[in-house]
Amino acid sequence: MKYGVQISRWRTGVADIMHWVADEGEELGIDSAWTSESYGGEAFTPLAWMAAKTSRIRLGTGITAMPARTPTATAMTVMTLDHLSAGRAVLGLGVSGPKVAEGWYGQSFGKPLGRTREYVDVVRQVLDRTEPLNYDGEYYQVPARDSTARGLLSYLHPLRREVPIWIGAQGPKNISLSAEIGDGMVTGLFAPKASDWYAEQLEIGFQRAGHPGGKPGFEVAAIIDVRGGRTVTAAADPLRPTMAFYIAKMGLPGRNFYYDTFVRLGYAELCEQVSKTYAQDGADAAAALIPDEMVEAIALVGPTEKIIEDLKEWESSIVDLMVLRGPDEDVKSVLYSALG
Repeated sequence: MKYGVQISRWRTGVADIMHWVADEGEELGIDSAWTSESYGGEAFTPLAWMAAKTSRIRLGTGITAMPARTPTATAMTVMTLDHLSAGRAVLGLGVSGPKVAEGWYGQSFGKPLGRTREYVDVVRQVLDRTEPLNYDGEYYQVPARDSTARGLLSYLHPLRREVPIWIGAQGPKNISLSAEIGDGMVTGLFAPKASDWYAEQLEIGFQRAGHPGGKPGFEVAAIIDVRGGRTVTAAADPLRPTMAFYIAKMGLPGRNFYYDTFVRLGYAELCEQVSKTYAQDGADAAAALIPDEMVEAIALVGPTEKIIEDLKEWESSIVDLMVLRGPDEDVKSVLYSALG
């Protein structure tokens, strides 16, 4: 099992974990540092900083939001990061969700599968740099259809023409798509007990790509919350409000991928109850409905020795890379125990 650390999603300032990853984490043996973005800090700048402070670890966006940039802008950015890091960039891409795409970026969410295919196509054409860019899709047209301009060829030569592209995936069709067109998958709310289901969805994509049984080099990364505590209940408490929010509010009616994920884990009745309670009685009442076992299914919670024991279940799953996020001391405690 490989371990990564999420270094972004700050609220009030630069997280200390960034300095720890640069000063100790790389030497300890972590595989990678990861950033994400939605409607706050952006994903690439922290990785550029980390590129200057490290020499070995991979630097990944997990994920960068497609609505935030045109595919050509993303290709330019990842090419630049790949040069600065001497070939350590991993581009994790995701459509985000309708609430963020439409409510923050001001873009129609559209059809996520079709948008993802086109976005990846354009990025790869830019990176390949064999001919001027010309693309006529449903979502992206370069040059613009009403333009007399010609497509351009990037003046920056990419360090690598095949920067790994990993797809952020939560639902079954997007998981299959990641296996079909991507070099890896980044997922959240992963539960080891659902590993076989994930493997089935990935196999659909592998077969479409002509790689039954799996693509060479394809990796699965799971972003995992870590919370230490004397008891599971105490450690799980800070995660209950977030989980209730995911279930009740993270998306639009009928288009909440996180809700669907918990339903697949066997919590359909509870998800409905949480959603109704959130609307009627508020966030605190909804969070109180989240049981310990539901938190344990997708997160590492409790005393460190228990968490280390729980890692065995993750190691036997399809996950290749565990990207840990949480309070700095909790993340470091797990990594010192797992890698020290």
